[in-house]
Amino acid sequence: MVHLRQLWLQNFRNYSSEEIIFSKGTNVLFGQNGQGKTNLLEAIYYLGSATSFRGAPVDALIKKDFDTAVIRAEIEHEERDLLVEAEISALRQNTIAINKQKIRPIRNLVGLIPMTIFGPDDLTLVKEGPSNRRTYIDELLIRTHPKYLKKRTDLEAVLKQRNAFLKQTKGYLSREGRETLSVWSEQFATLSHEWGELRKKTLITIQELAQTAYTSLAGTKEVLELTYTPSWLERGLLSLLNESENDELRRSTTLIGPHRDDIEICFDGMPARTHSSQGEQRTIALSLRVAGHHLLHEIHKTKPVLLLDDVFSELDAKRTERLLHLLVADQTFITTATEPQIIEENAYREIKNGKILN
Repeated sequence: MVHLRQLWLQNFRNYSSEEIIFSKGTNVLFGQNGQGKTNLLEAIYYLGSATSFRGAPVDALIKKDFDTAVIRAEIEHEERDLLVEAEISALRQNTIAINKQKIRPIRNLVGLIPMTIFGPDDLTLVKEGPSNRRTYIDELLIRTHPKYLKKRTDLEAVLKQRNAFLKQTKGYLSREGRETLSVWSEQFATLSHEWGELRKKTLITIQELAQTAYTSLAGTKEVLELTYTPSWLERGLLSLLNESENDELRRSTTLIGPHRDDIEICFDGMPARTHSSQGEQRTIALSLRVAGHHLLHEIHKTKPVLLLDDVFSELDAKRTERLLHLLVADQTFITTATEPQIIEENAYREIKNGKILN
């Protein structure tokens, strides 16, 4: 069980100094837009990831005219009491400590406080370009085990070095340069193959979970398919890199690999991005998030804390009820700009101008 008992915020986003006690079960955070509801969820999520789920840079997380923000929380996890303290600084390296012990490297934080975030931007998983779907599966992989963050970091580092070298050549390779490029290509191909296989394996599990979630949410039996079959994973990336060498030299960038892949989402045999209605796309996106939540539950043997940011505003009553039934958690945080009617909350608080009113 994961239970966030108490949270302190200092100079985080639009919060100057706030302290709040949370109940187990469902906590509803009510308020008009722009008052700080999502900021509060962002602070909670930061404690389990050391990142903003909105992709915000450090300076955006710190209140204007200050150099440092602090997030502190008392959390019960598997009958163990944790004091989690995060310092976000514009002047020095950010830090996170658990029971006064700094987490180094930060990737060791993965899985210690499992959380799942749902937000209004989830529709981009289905509706927009490949990068959103790559981010979905890669972030999910990283949250399953700390070692995957290192694998991902190593892959990104080699890709960056290879691209820098391609740019440096200015379209011409000497004999020595060809040998250097070969070294980077071999490293990139090895790391890419490992990451591609991890994506492929995880997506098989995700598809099964997402199909079950979609059927439950929609109450219908359409078939949801996730397809990840990059040609380089079947043929071998190194040979394809050699074939595209001239194009890569001309364009000064790596043209093939996991950084350019897509995960195709099909709905009843047709591409969901172009052939599904917005309501169907939204339900598919929710199904993918539900699938990720259940995967983390299976792996960590703990129900992740649920953060639901304005998820219900575009769902009808039946789908809202079905979603709440699917998302099993010991503690849930829900933000809403409208009075909750279907939601049975254990605690209800209004937020206004970065203040908790009740």
